[in-house]
Amino acid sequence: MLKTKTPVARWATRDMKLKFKDIVTSIDVLNTIQGGVSEPFLSMTEDTEGREVRVRVPGVNKNALQVEVIDNQLSVFYRIPISSNGKMMQMPQVVYNQPIPYFVDVSKVKATYEENELVVELPFNELSGGYKRKIKIG
Repeated sequence: MLKTKTPVARWATRDMKLKFKDIVTSIDVLNTIQGGVSEPFLSMTEDTEGREVRVRVPGVNKNALQVEVIDNQLSVFYRIPISSNGKMMQMPQVVYNQPIPYFVDVSKVKATYEENELVVELPFNELSGGYKRKIKIG
């Protein structure tokens, strides 16, 4: 018996092929810019006080790394200089880009260096233990 793909299976297969093509294209472009990019080292730990993200990018000066919080999104990136039509441009290379959870005090996020690693501290707020409230039915 010959099995045919359902419309959902065909859509999923097509979608996977497109995503794979996008990934391969991105890798190809990044590997040709300035001779390629370094694979970043990224680790995240958590304790009772908060989370900590550690970042190290071999071959990238630690002063080139930048940290931003925009609309509750934490981004760690550096810029790669590229020439386009005779003009130098700075293309951002994102190392980490994730939403900040509600239980992190965004106003107290800070970044420092320890030796050759960027350390981003994400301290917890009062909601880190969870939120519970009994609602009176009126």
